[in-house]
Amino acid sequence: MQLDQIAGTAVANGDVPFAVIMLGDRDGITAKAVAGDAAPGRPATEDTAFRIFSMTKLVGSLAAMILIDRGQLSMDAEVAGIVPDWDRLQVLDGWDGDAPRLRAPKTAATVRHLATHRSGLEYEFWNADMARYLEATGHPSILAGTRAAMDYPLMFDPGARWGYGPSIDWLGLVVEAVDGRRIDAFCREEIFGPLGMSATAFEPDGMEDRLAEVRIRGEDGTLGPFELAPPPAPEVYGMGHCLYSTAPDYMRLLRMLLGGGALDGTRLLSEGAVDALYADQMEGRKFERMVTVAPPITDDVDPYPGAAGHGFAGLRNDADIDGRRRAGTLTWAGVLNTHWWADRTANVCGVVMTQTLPFVDPRFLKLYDAVEEAAYA
Repeated sequence: MQLDQIAGTAVANGDVPFAVIMLGDRDGITAKAVAGDAAPGRPATEDTAFRIFSMTKLVGSLAAMILIDRGQLSMDAEVAGIVPDWDRLQVLDGWDGDAPRLRAPKTAATVRHLATHRSGLEYEFWNADMARYLEATGHPSILAGTRAAMDYPLMFDPGARWGYGPSIDWLGLVVEAVDGRRIDAFCREEIFGPLGMSATAFEPDGMEDRLAEVRIRGEDGTLGPFELAPPPAPEVYGMGHCLYSTAPDYMRLLRMLLGGGALDGTRLLSEGAVDALYADQMEGRKFERMVTVAPPITDDVDPYPGAAGHGFAGLRNDADIDGRRRAGTLTWAGVLNTHWWADRTANVCGVVMTQTLPFVDPRFLKLYDAVEEAAYA
């Protein structure tokens, strides 16, 4: 099936309000399709702008890898030795009535722990104790955009297991501390500028006329409007969620990965650094099923049950998927169902993007699966 037909069918069936799909390899864009309205009365185009939320995490990990590649940072460096504020974080060890019981962590968090979501930090959407802590203490959500909001308690000792949360936000603080520039300046000067990503930004200024509307699926299955966006002009740009981008811009990032760190004659990373981005950095641990505690926002997440690890810059499948991506492919996504993958073995990358909740809604995943099967057909 052709991409245009796949996208059109998904919109016609009400699976998504619109879709922007793009496939490529290290040499260029190989296929694309657009269907539906990005906002009422405004058809989607390939230049539609998205709140990419956790697709920002790849950029944050790349920023850290640039410093590692230059010998300015180590994966095994202790976070508190670079950002002393980390030592303020305690492990949530239980409850005394409605009062959280906290203790000092038994292990030191490293840069590698941050990059692989083994730091102890977890989002409230997938950890009931974290949601309870925010409610009991009035601590602001990470989306408040303040420095204080980043001080979530740890849900486990660093290194003990996988747990999805604002680790990459802290990785951004590490980059700032080592480099001296604020993270938005670093990314513009070291990543977006060199790669020609002119439509990727920390604020949506100038994008308003092409920014898509967010929709949420109601109990009756229909999609209605919903307000969700990164905080404007925050005190701290959280590299777990803060970016806006377009499909063509993000594909430049993925094509750079397929090109071994270079794109159109510009080298961002050494080939060895890209190898490290893709290599399993979990030190014997595995990705663990993310069980939702907020069903309107997200479904459970477990794309490769028992067979997923994590590189320095994304989730990776341990085995080939029949008719689809090869073992060791990197992938991740934003909560509003903007998804990417980059398969170095098959020289295939792609984005499948809309702006809907809940995350990994089965009706969205039907579209995603059809796109990936078509990419490898």
